[in-house]
Amino acid sequence: MAVDLSPVLAKKLYGGNGGSYYTWLPSELPMLHEGNIGAAKLALEKNGFALPSYSDSAKVAYVIQGSGRVGIVLPESEETVIPIKKGDSLALPFGVVTWWFNNQDEELVVLFLGDTSKSRKRGEFTEFYLTGSNGFLNGLSTEFVGRAFDLPEDKAKALVGSQPGTGIVKLKEGLSLPEPKAELREGLALNCEEAPLDVDIKNGGRVVVLNTQNLPLVGQVGLGADLVRIDGHAMCSPGFSCDSAYQVTYVLKGSGRVQVVGVDGKRVLETTLKAGNLFIVPRFHVVSKIADNDGMHWFSIISTPNPVFTHMAGATSVWKALSPQVLEGAFNVDPELEKLFRSKRTQDAIFFPPAN
Repeated sequence: MAVDLSPVLAKKLYGGNGGSYYTWLPSELPMLHEGNIGAAKLALEKNGFALPSYSDSAKVAYVIQGSGRVGIVLPESEETVIPIKKGDSLALPFGVVTWWFNNQDEELVVLFLGDTSKSRKRGEFTEFYLTGSNGFLNGLSTEFVGRAFDLPEDKAKALVGSQPGTGIVKLKEGLSLPEPKAELREGLALNCEEAPLDVDIKNGGRVVVLNTQNLPLVGQVGLGADLVRIDGHAMCSPGFSCDSAYQVTYVLKGSGRVQVVGVDGKRVLETTLKAGNLFIVPRFHVVSKIADNDGMHWFSIISTPNPVFTHMAGATSVWKALSPQVLEGAFNVDPELEKLFRSKRTQDAIFFPPAN
């Protein structure tokens, strides 16, 4: 039975007056389970605070909207607090503890995409909170907490029971969290909207690729990622990952059409993508997109840190490397049509501007 590839929106998992946590469920997007992929969104209102936690999955985070700050504690390291804003991407390897805070009026929204091959539940993230009503300290007796932190039992009880919130809380006005230090961002965060472009095609599209050079922690996460922006009516060349990788795409802005072709040469998906949609392209499937009037932006992860793609059209396509005689035989066409076919798309690569 074929797996449903239809794009879906996230569902709210929990939240309160400080913000909300949304997730995509394998029951609604089966490719999450199939590909061992997790996806979630954190939305924080002003003074919203995501309590310190660690995850059962390595992830890449992308700031969709707003600005704020994040605290990061790598194993056996001190806390690092950095400012974050729209377009920032962070690699979060196993064992990292993070907290997130929004001190601005605009809502702060952060996307998380990652690998769940080692998680508790295939296709889902689990966050382990250090404090709050579901924090791990709640499972210890006050005797154990007191012994662990060298506190009298009454103080240990007050410490553990003082935070009734779950996951996300709203901090009191005037509570001052550590100030972020912009100079510490290097190596921890990269703004994809400001970074040098890896691909830039006039009226076609632009790409920024996250790699171990511009964001070293990507190597520890084991995922590739990129930000793609295509212009109105531009096309993304049909192509596929030829190294057994899944492509996980979140639509940030705009809309467009997508077609996906399976390994048996049959179209398995044809639909319209809209902002907020998440969809996953299976291994070895060919995918292509055409943007609507306003273009389309998306953020993707690929389930390997150094993905290899084969493009089916454009100057870098596999067809350009084959001899005329092979193409005539493969397509069963005459030399005239083969010559016309070969003469097209000799300059355009990856993205194709709309026809004049």
